[in-house]
Amino acid sequence: MAHCTIEQLTRGKCTPCEGEIKPILPAEAEKQLAVLDSWKLSEDGKSISRSWNCKNFLKSLAFCNAVGEIAEVEQHHPDLHLTGYRHVQVILTTHAIGGLSLNDFILAAKIDQL
Repeated sequence: MAHCTIEQLTRGKCTPCEGEIKPILPAEAEKQLAVLDSWKLSEDGKSISRSWNCKNFLKSLAFCNAVGEIAEVEQHHPDLHLTGYRHVQVILTTHAIGGLSLNDFILAAKIDQL
């Protein structure tokens, strides 16, 4: 995988993935994470995640809905977790390949713009 700048990621478009590509290796994922804000690679190297603490429950829901709108446009859907009424965690992986793809980093960059 060629490493992308944050500008390339935010201008990028997620592409459909039906399992025809290989997952990004953890070492490559770590390098790509360097351009993103506060995203972390999972221990197994198959997903990236980031957490936010919102002001209150309604702000948390609004944030989740905003992430959902971006995900729908990109047709790449994260796992969203809202706990403790204001803690939101977003987990990205490409389920069809059982690991990370460029789509995960594109979506992470777009979520960071929120």
